[in-house]
Amino acid sequence: MDRITKKMWYIIFVPLMILDGQLFAQSSAKMAINDGLRPSSEVHLKGYLADQLDGSLNNRILAQDVQRLIEPFKLENRTETLYWQSEFWGKWFTSAVLAYKYHPDPRLKKVLDDAVNGLMATQTPDGYIGNYAEANRLQRWDIWGRKYCMLGLLAYYDLTKNKKMLSAAVRAADNLISDLKKQDGIIVTKGSYRGMAASSVLEPICLLYQYTNNKKYLDFAEEIVRQWETPEGPQLLSKSKINVSERFPKPKSWYSAEQGQKAYEMMSCYEGLLELYRLTGKAVYKQAVENTWENIRNTEINIAGSGASTEMWFKGKEYQNTPVHHYQETCVAVTWLKLSNQLLRLTGETKYADVVETAYYNALLGAMSSKGAVWAKYTPLNGQRLSGNEQCGMGLNCCDASGPRGLFNLPSYMVMERNEGLQINYFAEGNYIVKSPKNQRILVVQSTDYPLSGAIKIGLNIAKPEAFDVHLRIPAWSKLTKLSVNGEELTDLIPGQAARINRVWKLGDQISLELDMRGRVVETGSIVKSMAIMRGPIVLARDSRFEGAGLEAVLKPVADAKGYIELTRLPAKPEEYLMSFKAHFIPESYTEKPQGTVTVALCDYASAGNGPVASFYKVWMPQLFNPQKTETPTISY
Repeated sequence: MDRITKKMWYIIFVPLMILDGQLFAQSSAKMAINDGLRPSSEVHLKGYLADQLDGSLNNRILAQDVQRLIEPFKLENRTETLYWQSEFWGKWFTSAVLAYKYHPDPRLKKVLDDAVNGLMATQTPDGYIGNYAEANRLQRWDIWGRKYCMLGLLAYYDLTKNKKMLSAAVRAADNLISDLKKQDGIIVTKGSYRGMAASSVLEPICLLYQYTNNKKYLDFAEEIVRQWETPEGPQLLSKSKINVSERFPKPKSWYSAEQGQKAYEMMSCYEGLLELYRLTGKAVYKQAVENTWENIRNTEINIAGSGASTEMWFKGKEYQNTPVHHYQETCVAVTWLKLSNQLLRLTGETKYADVVETAYYNALLGAMSSKGAVWAKYTPLNGQRLSGNEQCGMGLNCCDASGPRGLFNLPSYMVMERNEGLQINYFAEGNYIVKSPKNQRILVVQSTDYPLSGAIKIGLNIAKPEAFDVHLRIPAWSKLTKLSVNGEELTDLIPGQAARINRVWKLGDQISLELDMRGRVVETGSIVKSMAIMRGPIVLARDSRFEGAGLEAVLKPVADAKGYIELTRLPAKPEEYLMSFKAHFIPESYTEKPQGTVTVALCDYASAGNGPVASFYKVWMPQLFNPQKTETPTISY
């Protein structure tokens, strides 16, 4: 391996040995690349999504025993050699910070203050925050846990501008670099997964450079990426055009140092690489992320918007209609959502919002139950909802801690500022506050019950008339879309792109959007076909609550020549499901002629198997193999 010499380490990192009182520079670093979109300053949601967020805040985030998360960090408990207790504080804390940004609840502020002060009280004089025995530092999950602590401290610094949190993060980062220097200086040989877990610390290191303008962190970040390309590293740049499931040979041991397909950790590294791109402007970094994102979407992401088996990429899109072992880890769904929203923020391209919307309404919300108190670790497309097991004796598992990070990631991305105006990425009842190009306050009001229907009214409240653009996402699945401003219809709308509306906006202007909510039949499989049904961004599923023992009956959706299926809404039962429909199917028949159609109820995937009584559900409906029949017209999702 191309190892760093002691001399090189001395040149790069001796400047880290700074005196007390000179922990960080006084100005932020200048960004080489600015984001194309900026988050709204305030979001006030109503309706379905607001209920999900409130449930998670009250029943998961505020219900957490914070002292239990801090306990492993205390000096007397630093005996760990194997596990990942130190990740839980950072995952929970970053979720709580996002929740506070969305809803500044005084109860939560006190909890946050106690949690951050409790963690900082465990920091040792050398700067270490962690739970590993001194002889085992840098091994297994130690750096991974340090990363999450730094992310939590920096998230709170970003929220409060309290330099105590920045100072603690600086000391933690300096301690990590010092610990590496004392060993061989190689981060990609620490822990499992070709160093991806350890080197995902790239993200907070880049944020530290952004906040402090101290070049040592930029140098360290670049060194991490340089090590990626060594033979023992994950080669995240040079292999970015190779399928994520095929970048390295299958390892002898699945969870091991040579495993290069670990989904969650890989995407975490790419999140850090995007931060480094913003700092340096090096196009190769952005290109590597975009290449990998495209590959994940095309080869791994399933109809519900997530993927991975036993936490690894496995070319899973191809196998999504089969029973998959430990499918759709919630941590994978959360990180896919976060990475995609990062790319949306950077580029403004609506394809990223399309995949986020699918993942959010299906994979993510489908993993949440008990009004936000419980998150499934794995969630099949056909099967049942089962809670994950406790990990590391902490009273929760990684997905309980991660789920809310994805849930509260969305609100600030729904309506965003652009240099030339604003962009509406997602649709939900609520009020959104942004600034115009001339720094006027704009109150954007969305009136809708989306995704129950596709009707969305958008009002722009602005004090003085001003000319600017409104970019409005037209989802890729909405083939028949109507868009008007003050009753005047706009044409030439392209699914999968943003409609650009340029005009002088004034108080009382109204945008009306009608999205195509027809049911769509989706097909997968090569020899043996399976079919599923989507409506808007929502995956629909059969549920044994509606069918009982009939769930295994082979049914073929009755679709028209273009692959659309008629859906009839059933009476609302908000305590059981978001939405439910009935549709016509052709049942399996052993007579010479078909016996007619049957009517079957469907509900949204997030509600399937998630009712007050445990039930089984089915997204993919296997079809009879019949070599006489031609393929049924279908629609891609």
